[in-house]
Amino acid sequence: MSDDRRRFGQDSEALAAELLRQKGYEIVTQNWRTGTGEIDIIARDRETLVFVEVKARRTRTFGNPKYAISHKKQQKLSLTALGYLKTTSQLGSKARFDVVTLVFAGGSPEIEIVRNAFEFSCM
Repeated sequence: MSDDRRRFGQDSEALAAELLRQKGYEIVTQNWRTGTGEIDIIARDRETLVFVEVKARRTRTFGNPKYAISHKKQQKLSLTALGYLKTTSQLGSKARFDVVTLVFAGGSPEIEIVRNAFEFSCM
């Protein structure tokens, strides 16, 4: 991955985390990794643990980024989230998946938070 792409991704995730804070989420950790994958942001929304996938695009050429999360990606995120819940002894916690999309197709970015974007999917 080029330095420019990596920096774009990091900047987008930082912007998403700041927006989530402004919306009342408490950021628990960012870029949590296991052998199965990575979760961009893990946050708390009141008593719910939220696993957040950040999708950013420079243009709308390939459509809305919220549609770029395939079933396979959902499975990978689910397994990674399960690993987090096990590692932190929180298997009984309420949890959900949110997606934050950012599209930089002009001046300021268009940002959307999609709550409950998909269900746990391990099959």
